[in-house]
Amino acid sequence: MNTTSSHSCINEMELQTLRHLIMQHDTLSCKMTAYAEEATTPEIQQYFQKSAQNAAQSKTDLMRFLQ
Repeated sequence: MNTTSSHSCINEMELQTLRHLIMQHDTLSCKMTAYAEEATTPEIQQYFQKSAQNAAQSKTDLMRFLQ
């Protein structure tokens, strides 16, 4: 795989790690959103909503390294 295009500053291992972390944060965001929807108390619902937002933001931040 040639990584010399838009992300030539990172090596193959870093690229694989970024992809893995992005997928993990995406999965975490989806799970936390689902947990928030099932929560029965406002405090727990807010906790999971905030966790989902944080995971989504981390995914966005990590994706910037690929630009």
